[in-house]
Amino acid sequence: MALAALLLQTAVQLLTAQTPTHRPLAVVAELDGIIHPVSAEYLQGVIDQADTSGADVVVIVLRTPGGLLDSTRDIVTRMINSRAPVVVFVGPAGGRAASAGFILTLAADVAAMAPGTHIGAAHPVSGNGQAMDTVTSQKAAADAAAYARTLAEARGRNVMLAADAVLESRAFTDEEALKATPPLIDFIANDVDDLLRKLDGRTIKRFDERTTVIHTQGIETRRIDETRRQRFLSALAHPEVAYLLMTLGMIGLTVELWNPGAVLPGVAGALSLLLAFFALQIIPINTTGLLLILLGIGLLVLELKVPSGVLGVGGTIALVIGSVMMTGSVPGVRVGFGFIIPAAIAFAGIFLFLGRLALQSQRRPAGRTSPATCRSAASCGARRATSPSRPANRFASSA
Repeated sequence: MALAALLLQTAVQLLTAQTPTHRPLAVVAELDGIIHPVSAEYLQGVIDQADTSGADVVVIVLRTPGGLLDSTRDIVTRMINSRAPVVVFVGPAGGRAASAGFILTLAADVAAMAPGTHIGAAHPVSGNGQAMDTVTSQKAAADAAAYARTLAEARGRNVMLAADAVLESRAFTDEEALKATPPLIDFIANDVDDLLRKLDGRTIKRFDERTTVIHTQGIETRRIDETRRQRFLSALAHPEVAYLLMTLGMIGLTVELWNPGAVLPGVAGALSLLLAFFALQIIPINTTGLLLILLGIGLLVLELKVPSGVLGVGGTIALVIGSVMMTGSVPGVRVGFGFIIPAAIAFAGIFLFLGRLALQSQRRPAGRTSPATCRSAASCGARRATSPSRPANRFASSA
């Protein structure tokens, strides 16, 4: 009997030794930029992969100036329904999670910040870049504030400060967010490794009131980056890239218009404009600014027809003002003067220069050969030889 017990114990020990122990897994994603449909697709995909791979925790390293509220709501909905707890870490030092990023921080199961970071300033603006009237602005702010309060209350965070960040555009440093009563964040961490160490053994309450304990001792980290397609689309969705593509597209079509048959400028210009239009569908634009850009182009065309100088200057100014207004209303979606002014002046200069050359060539009398056309005396002589000769002096008497 003792021998049987010993054999059974040995068999159990052997089976235990052969059975691999579960090693916790943390899926890490990093969002550095504007929140828009492409970034929402990226983060939703990360959470999907975490659920599929059985990850124990999802860590989102966040640095953003803000973005679109609709995309933010999509991300929040996926975070709430994630199987694994979602941690939002605002970092590294010097980063921020403003506007829409503040909403994501509130919605996380665990919110953490690196030293020297800040969050907040979440007052909403029009999604299409247009200025809102007082009533519409108040409705939008009240709706966003209610959304922030709902998330803060569900996560046990400071409801009043969450509302102030939306209604009064308040922002908070890492120390202010942690020392508030109740706090806006759970703790401060230096980096992702420090974050995972501080998460070990922490009990958290999920959005549906369930509680779970996070174990991160000996955890494996798996970083998921954006796909090539997402990186490409995110690069296009950058305001400066979109504006540059639009400018290059207009220049290419201008060259093709004044020099028909060149083909390459027209093809490159059309492709650049199509990519710019795609980017401008992702990021919000101000319609008035776009109309001012079109007005500027119209004034430049009139300058070619009625040279005065005033129309050219007015067209260039309209281009600059329209460019500033087009992407200047939504936080984080803005093109600076240092980028706009050189691009607008370059476009106006190229447009006027090529336009005047084209008009001069059109006004030149047809069939008239200038001296510069003759490459050599021989070629000019050959041309004269092939031209119809005048009849001989028909009144001269024959010998």
